Amino acid sequence: MNEELSYGEDYHYLPITSINSGVGQEAASDLYCLTIQIVNITFIGQPDDDEWILVDAGMPNSADTIIAAAEERFGPDSKPKAIILTHGHFDHVGAIVELIKHWDVPVYAHEAELPYLTGIKNYPAPDPTVDGGLIAKMSPLFPNEAINLGHHVNKLPSDNMVPAMPEWRWIHTPGHTPGHISLFRERDRSLIAGDAFVGVKQENLYQVLTQKPEINGPPRYLTTDWQSASESVKTLEALKPAIAVTGHGAPFAGEILSQSLKQLADEFDRIAKPQHGKYVN
Repeated sequence: MNEELSYGEDYHYLPITSINSGVGQEAASDLYCLTIQIVNITFIGQPDDDEWILVDAGMPNSADTIIAAAEERFGPDSKPKAIILTHGHFDHVGAIVELIKHWDVPVYAHEAELPYLTGIKNYPAPDPTVDGGLIAKMSPLFPNEAINLGHHVNKLPSDNMVPAMPEWRWIHTPGHTPGHISLFRERDRSLIAGDAFVGVKQENLYQVLTQKPEINGPPRYLTTDWQSASESVKTLEALKPAIAVTGHGAPFAGEILSQSLKQLADEFDRIAKPQHGKYVN
């Protein structure tokens, strides 16, 4: 059953972290964001309930941490109804193979992301030439080879519904990757943005380490389509989210979120787009 599951040959542990690593925050009663080193995973579901899903799969070698957090929140031997991937970059699928083997649950991603998750196509190499900081300079060390989840990964439903979570819908927000998605719930205008925009300046080592809150565009060193990235931010801003959990940084809510996200949408090229880099034009 698991013989086809594999990471790329460049998969490896990365010894970078932040002061919030291991810290969880409730953005809503059923929306729990946990930081794994420098990236966030999100649990959707009420505590001690068996109806929950996991969004994204953390950094390499983080499976034990994720499983322990899930059991603490939802009970011993609990497992999600599904795992939803916002995209397939290494820091969002770092423990996915181990989690599939442990839980034996379906994984869902956008159709355009499947080649990177089934061993067919590698992501473009990270771009260390973008302006922004030391993390960008370190980015050639980051894995970019395709992983292979075989038949365990499925295309998200074409009706934009999120499997096992009927209140949520998925939104195609490309730019950072071709099949990047975000998740939105109309009832309370909760948004899981993935890396369409993030809550910290991800290229800057000091800000990553300290997790200084700042709504910014997608991580520059791994974003390849800046026009689409800008349009995706405008799409999400138009939803007027009240709560936003992003792939990096603390959750945002209220007026700070609305004002910062509108400014990002209006001034994307100034705030988010690097002045130079091999994917800029």
